[in-house]
Amino acid sequence: MTVDASPFHPAELALQERFRRRKMLATPARRFIRDHLIQQHRDFFQHLPFVVVGSVDAASQPWASIVSGEPGFAHSPDPHHLHVAAMPHPDDPLAADLAEGSPIALLGIELATRRRNRLNGTVSARDAEGWTVAVVQSYGNCPQYIQSRDLHFVDGVAPPAIRGKQLSADDQSLIARADTFFIATSNPHREDGESYGADISHRGGRPGFVRIDDDITLTVPDYMGNFFFNTIGNLQVNPRAGLLFPDFTSGDILMLATRASVIWDGPEVRNFEGAQRLLRFQVDSTVRLPQSLPLRSDGNVYYAPELVPQT
Repeated sequence: MTVDASPFHPAELALQERFRRRKMLATPARRFIRDHLIQQHRDFFQHLPFVVVGSVDAASQPWASIVSGEPGFAHSPDPHHLHVAAMPHPDDPLAADLAEGSPIALLGIELATRRRNRLNGTVSARDAEGWTVAVVQSYGNCPQYIQSRDLHFVDGVAPPAIRGKQLSADDQSLIARADTFFIATSNPHREDGESYGADISHRGGRPGFVRIDDDITLTVPDYMGNFFFNTIGNLQVNPRAGLLFPDFTSGDILMLATRASVIWDGPEVRNFEGAQRLLRFQVDSTVRLPQSLPLRSDGNVYYAPELVPQT
């Protein structure tokens, strides 16, 4: 990435301009968003028990997934690559999306400390043991809205996936309890022969912050963030999004293929405490992977202080 090149695509820049943040972000973003992993971030990934992954399938549908392993399963052999020595569940769409050259996004997130790092790139290699990402963009994120919890590994064999076209009663129950989910988006447009690729982002709130409107519709508040508009910028050019809801109690994972729209203002936005805008998701298909996450919470959750009502 050259000093003069912007790390943002046109839709992201347009939103930054709309909200009067483009000039403020222009110079620091060029320093902050790098085309390699700095040593601190290389060390960070190596200590994680899981990473969240954003991929794009053959029909241009983004999917959010999660892979895990004993710390060290994700490691950086050099500043321009990250190797992940873990394969997804065979019924996870990610299993078919790891072709060499495919766009990929990783979010390293340490729930106990609320640290996170984003990495966007392409799959540069794949073998029986795992896969390698060539870094295009890498940068840290602030700890906002991350719920702190400790995790431990458990043994077990995950049953096959449960697929559907709408949210089942069990799916809705999981979502209603959720304080954390992840969203994958992509920008398939190309400029100068280069695709902007995939992105994966965290969303957090108090349980119930994801509103279930009906069995195919969810509404979520979009809180104050870093004004990069990575997720919403992608949705402006490709409304498809993949959602991932992990249940750290049961080990179930719920994956949704959706189409998203943004509600920018109005009474509905004002009725969501703290929301800057709303994201509405129409569910196209569901994939539930029962007990496939080999990590469990100890039951103690410490909610982000910015989400705790002030007395």
